[in-house]
Amino acid sequence: MIPPEFDYAAPDSLDEAIQLLGQAGDDAKLLAGGHSLLPLMKLRFAAPSMLIDLRKIDGLKGIQSGNGDGTRIGALTTHAMVQESDLGLPAAAAKQIADQQVRNRGTIGGSLAHGDPASDWPAVLLAMDGSVTARGANGERSIAAAELFQDYLTTALADDEVITDVRLPSMDGYGHAYLKFARRAEDWAMVGVAALVRVQDGSFADVRIGLTHMGTTPLRATQVEQALAGQPVEASRISAAAEAAAEGTDPPGDLNATPHYKRHLARVLVRRAVEQAAGL
Repeated sequence: MIPPEFDYAAPDSLDEAIQLLGQAGDDAKLLAGGHSLLPLMKLRFAAPSMLIDLRKIDGLKGIQSGNGDGTRIGALTTHAMVQESDLGLPAAAAKQIADQQVRNRGTIGGSLAHGDPASDWPAVLLAMDGSVTARGANGERSIAAAELFQDYLTTALADDEVITDVRLPSMDGYGHAYLKFARRAEDWAMVGVAALVRVQDGSFADVRIGLTHMGTTPLRATQVEQALAGQPVEASRISAAAEAAAEGTDPPGDLNATPHYKRHLARVLVRRAVEQAAGL
């Protein structure tokens, strides 16, 4: 289908983009990679009066790591750039996003701003206790992952705010895994699991698990995390703890799977992801 008519602007600076957002209000949408927004526009689920293309703005692309301060990823950094990095869990997740053509164009900032619980980045950011930096007319602020995602396709970003970068803490010493189950290769995940594990003296020193597509927002499998904390790294203990993976979730039923089946997938994938992250 053809989307409704809209105005288009490609500002040269972030300040200009923020000014345009302020003028247009919630009728304007930012265009980064476009792989989430444009299909919605073609289906007429979204009808912005203006698209503000960020492609000409310098400083919103690239990965910076080092000095023990974690990693900064520019909002316009593509999935493909993260996929080729040495970032552990983010790189593992990026490799599983759609196909290579999408990864070459889609951006991490655009995905997070869209806030789709079926996409891969929100659960990864949540599991890593990461944050985004947003800039608007009232200045710049940091928004933690736990506060960013508020409801289905709804984030804490104000109408005039632009994500400028993603901040991830150092995960040195952690094993990781990102597993997802889809009906077909390159589809959205029915369920996905992001796992981070730090082992010390044969026991779980820290366990972090993010869940994709198990509710209207990304979720943490907190009961599994708590059940494994301080326990010996054993397959039987992981299997027992993973039975609680679906507790507190509300997965949507759709053409691919029922909520019951998605809860089953969550238990299976959490067990496998934690085992892989723990090196079993």
